[in-house]
Amino acid sequence: MNVLIVHAHYEQESFSSALMHCAVDVFESGGHEVRVSDLYKMNWNPVASASDFGEREHSEYCVYALEQRKACQAGTIARDIAGEIEKVKWCDLLIFNFPMFWCSAPAILKGWIDRVFVSGLFYGGTRFYDRGGMTGKRAMVTLTLGGRDHMFGKDAIHGELDVMLRHLVRGTLGYCGFEVLKPFAAYHVPYISDEERGVILDDYRIALRDIAARQSVDFPKLSDFDEAMRPLRPSV
Repeated sequence: MNVLIVHAHYEQESFSSALMHCAVDVFESGGHEVRVSDLYKMNWNPVASASDFGEREHSEYCVYALEQRKACQAGTIARDIAGEIEKVKWCDLLIFNFPMFWCSAPAILKGWIDRVFVSGLFYGGTRFYDRGGMTGKRAMVTLTLGGRDHMFGKDAIHGELDVMLRHLVRGTLGYCGFEVLKPFAAYHVPYISDEERGVILDDYRIALRDIAARQSVDFPKLSDFDEAMRPLRPSV
């Protein structure tokens, strides 16, 4: 299996970085090939702009998604983007590894998605969910949080973590056709002991070693909708 880890933490000694290194060790020891895009270490440019295209189809006005398609076909998309696209095409499993910032991913990771998940290759027209460009690949979100586990849930103070991550799990990875595995969350990590962090790392190792059996998230199937994307079977 080819594994790509997109890591988004500015501190190399962070627990988020420890999770990333843990994943590398587990997969490599299992005979898999691993590549890491360490976004802060790479000084990744997160800003999508017209400068991402060596040539433009419409010089007077930039429609970013349409220019992505044209630039990919012509081979004129920015070199840093092209390199990351090739990594995603290479991988069988994509892992986003990051600390939660304001109920979301860090801006540098969001910018990686904006620039790398290009229209035409990852999605386009009715090529989404089970018909998306990344069908046949799996993806997983690994995140660290400051909050305690009991603070996330249906009746908890912050609500359900799955709802908080919906934009990323469903609206990004699922939309592009990935089979998305259940996220792995490490709670309260800035405030717990090294022993407790060690338990989380052990749990993560177990989860990764048994990743073939990890539960995936359910998404819509386009066959359940008509051409206007209205449900064929109205909800009861």
